[in-house]
Amino acid sequence: MTEVAEICSELLRIDTTNDGGGDGPGERRAAEYVAGLLDEVGIEPHVFESAPGRTSLVARVPGDDPDGLLVHGHLDVVPADPAEWRVHPFSGEIADGCVHGRGAVDMKGTLSMTLAWARENARRGARPRRDLVLAFLADEEATGAYGAGHAIERHRDLFEGCTEAISESGGFTWHEGDVRIYPVAVGERGTAWMRLTARGVAGHGSKPAVDNPVAEIARAVARLADHRWPVRLTPEVARLIDELSRALGTPIDVDRLEEEIRRVPRAAALFRGVLRDSANPTMLNAGYKVNVIPGTAEAHVDGRFLPGQRDEFLETVDRLLGPKVTREFVSFEEAVSSPAEGLFDDLTAALLAEDPGGRPVPYVMTGGTDAKWFARIGIRGYGFAPLFLPPDLDYFGMFHGVDERVPVEGLEFGVRVLDRLLSGESTDSTM
Repeated sequence: MTEVAEICSELLRIDTTNDGGGDGPGERRAAEYVAGLLDEVGIEPHVFESAPGRTSLVARVPGDDPDGLLVHGHLDVVPADPAEWRVHPFSGEIADGCVHGRGAVDMKGTLSMTLAWARENARRGARPRRDLVLAFLADEEATGAYGAGHAIERHRDLFEGCTEAISESGGFTWHEGDVRIYPVAVGERGTAWMRLTARGVAGHGSKPAVDNPVAEIARAVARLADHRWPVRLTPEVARLIDELSRALGTPIDVDRLEEEIRRVPRAAALFRGVLRDSANPTMLNAGYKVNVIPGTAEAHVDGRFLPGQRDEFLETVDRLLGPKVTREFVSFEEAVSSPAEGLFDDLTAALLAEDPGGRPVPYVMTGGTDAKWFARIGIRGYGFAPLFLPPDLDYFGMFHGVDERVPVEGLEFGVRVLDRLLSGESTDSTM
């Protein structure tokens, strides 16, 4: 078993489930495991908590250039029901060439690649090309407030000198026929998680309603769910479509995107979720007895907006909700974007060094990561967690899905790519 697979397996056995309720009992055990791996090779870990058990870790590796690069990832995972899985989600079992478990892709596999590279680099006594700050954070699967948020507010000195960052959701193989595409994230849609509240007149369920908040919230939620958001082709997405056209050798017509999505569905999966804003109702809460009209009703909505679309998005939401429904943010983060040059060129070069036939392209993530927190302190973020994947593995389906797993060969490829990027030296090791 290679070191990266062993580390990944061990991390997956630590249940770091984050149910969004403020608890994270496994994060401390995971942080302590990571701290031990780093300390063993002479890398000093700084471990801290934002609340009991909500533990993060940051370590600095001095490099030849003091211009720092932040490599960050999260220790927590979303819940998993063992009854739905073929392999227990917290077994870390290695079978059929894959490491199985909740977090294999999102994102303990990436943490394992970072750790395997850092340990090997330390053992050979090499200095990275630039100062590196390695961050292993709590709470990304909720709002990030207990992890990255706490880190930048209370431990900002640990990130001194960092101007750029890499993290999850980029650098993976995406197959379109015989073409191997490597999307590298240069942006994320903004996040607007909202609590909606309708207030009315409580009363007996058998009598004509004066002002029923349950009906009002239901109508508002239906209007949001039924709304067809207009296409807003941002510069980042326009470039992605252009690069995909070049990679595939066939033009993708931006004036007929709905037809093109059907024509090249695999490639279109990289941009169809970032053509529009979105507002998906996800939770409802109202009432306490079948024969009582309650005085209030609530709903939660997961809103996402493209770079530059915040004001239009919020104005549209307010219009759809109507005057009887109020909204408040559970979490709000601006959309972020970084230039597809500079570090981006280094990221693509590292990929091409390991897969010369690949086609790296910039793309925008539909969801969000801790990159939004670090953008608040001026650190530009890129999605770069390199993995070589077979055509039959549904990468996007692994995120928060059942039977999450990552190929061992994919992890080994990722370590080699990171070595190309961080040390500037090639390696034949599978670490």
